[in-house]
Parts: sequence; C-alpha cells; structure tokens
Amino acid sequence: MNNVFDVLIIGAGPIGLASGIEAQKAGLSHIILEKGCLVNSLFNYPINMTFFSSSERLEIGDTPFVTSLPKPKRAEALEYYRRINNKFKLNTHLFEEVIDVRKENAVFRATSTKHSYFAKSIIVATGFYDVPLLLNIPGEELPKVVHYYDDPHYYANQRVLVVGASNSSVDAALETYRKGAHVTMVVRGPEISPRVKYWVKPDIENRIASGEIDVFYNSTVEKIEDSQVVIKSPDGLRTVPNDFVLALTGYQPNFEFLKQLGITVPDIAPRIPIHNPDTMETNVENLYLAGVVCGGLNTHLWFIENSRIHAELIIADIQTKRLH
Repeated sequence: MNNVFDVLIIGAGPIGLASGIEAQKAGLSHIILEKGCLVNSLFNYPINMTFFSSSERLEIGDTPFVTSLPKPKRAEALEYYRRINNKFKLNTHLFEEVIDVRKENAVFRATSTKHSYFAKSIIVATGFYDVPLLLNIPGEELPKVVHYYDDPHYYANQRVLVVGASNSSVDAALETYRKGAHVTMVVRGPEISPRVKYWVKPDIENRIASGEIDVFYNSTVEKIEDSQVVIKSPDGLRTVPNDFVLALTGYQPNFEFLKQLGITVPDIAPRIPIHNPDTMETNVENLYLAGVVCGGLNTHLWFIENSRIHAELIIADIQTKRLH
C-alpha cells in the first residue's frame, strides 16, 4: 500500500503539535488533521483569557515562549503555537475533520471530510472542549443561553446569569460586570471553587461581599424563560429577571468519537478511556491517546504543562515496536 504515514494525529492543539514534532525528530512521517483552525480550542477561549501556567510550562519543541507578562494571554499563545507549526514545517491540515477510522489489517484508514489517509499508528489529541456539559433543564435551548463565553462587551448593560464557580465562570462574571452588566451567579456548592486562579479568587469574593455581584450558593437553575430564570435555592424557588445565561458548567471529551474508534470508555464516571499510562496506547493496538482527552470527565487532571510528555512516550513506544 502506497502513501502510508507512520503516524496520523487527530487534533492540532499544543499536544497534537508536540506529537508531530516528536514524530519528525524520530524520522517518522506524519500528518496532523484538525477540524478547525490551528490550536482550535485555544482560539475559542475567551478573548481576554490569561493562562494559569507560566509561559515556560506551555513550551513545546524545546522552543522558548517569550512574553513580558508573568502569565501569557490567549493571543500570545495563539501566536506562539502558530510559529511552532511553521518553524517545524509540520504537515498540518486544517479545517479537515476526521469522521471515520477503520483498521484494515495492520493499517488504519482514516476518512476526513476531504480525503482518506492510511497510517500505521494514530494519536488522538482532541482535548475536551468540544462537548459542553448541559444543564438539561427547560429553556436551555433558548438562543440567550450559551455554553461558550467570548467577549464581555456583548453583554454590556444586560442582566447576565452565570452558572458555575470555576475559572471560566468567575472570569465571565468579573469581565461582564466590568462592562456594566448586572451579574448574578448560581453556584451548586457553598463557595467559589478553590481551583480558581489565585490572583482572581479574592477579586470575585470581594465583588460578592460588596454586593456588586449577586450569588446564590447551594443552588441550581430550574428553568430558563425568555425574560427570567427560576433558581432553586436553600430559601426555595427564586425568580430573577434575565437577558442572557452563561452556562459555563464545564466540558467533556467526545466519548462517542472515541468509542467509534474502538476505544473502551467506561460508562461510570470519571469515564477515563482505557489506555496504558506508560505508553499511552489504548485497547486498540497502535492507537494512542495524548493530552487532556486522557482524563475523561476529570478535565482538571491534564494540562499542556504536564501532558507534553505524552508525545515522547508515544513516539518512544512506536519506535520500540519498529525495532521488534
């Protein structure tokens, strides 16, 4: 069979790019297929987002990530990874989604929205940002409800309900508040998450303490209507006037796609896909996982800084198999 790549990588995020770099260093032919733009998940992060990690922890390919800020911003990361892709001349195909993967004898056939490709090994580095965790309540389908937050200006002078107490929820609450929105937060637990960025947590807590941002702790949203929301609180049902709902309750890997590939995914939380942590190989021979997708519903387990090693583990295993 002609034109068989040694490695086909699904996802052109930081770990997908790192996998391409490692394959290149090992003399393996590679192709990276990405359904959206380069580092698509990062592109879809909020415009003003600041990373929790310092720049050196986001580096790949032994290439310095230089920034004047203690923590890099989204725009700087996009530029860094764009330059990485160009520097290493990675074989990256953008806006080309993989829709099917079949194993034909010892070779994989991956069909995208544009072509079919053959590869000896496949690395899935698709992240977890594609599928939002839904509230599953009446009214969630209304156009005023969004699961991805982008630019605070859009919500200027509006009545905004933010669901959640994680970094994304807190950032959205603070930024929209500072654009003149009347912000109400609904938090399932008794407090703002302890995982919120340490330089942001005092800010949101002070805004809540001063009454500048309203909050319902130990509460859930029961129903969303055109001009109001119904909240189940410890004091009973409360109705709050509302223009927009930012349901930033987290995301999960595309488990259906993983199962379509033949990867075993438990039905019980945390639904970590079956893989060998020493090699990152799944239950399907020569099919690997890399990056945050490895954590299943535990999306806080893996980040760029601690999953960069996955690329090295995978390529080392592929090379070991070639020697035998």
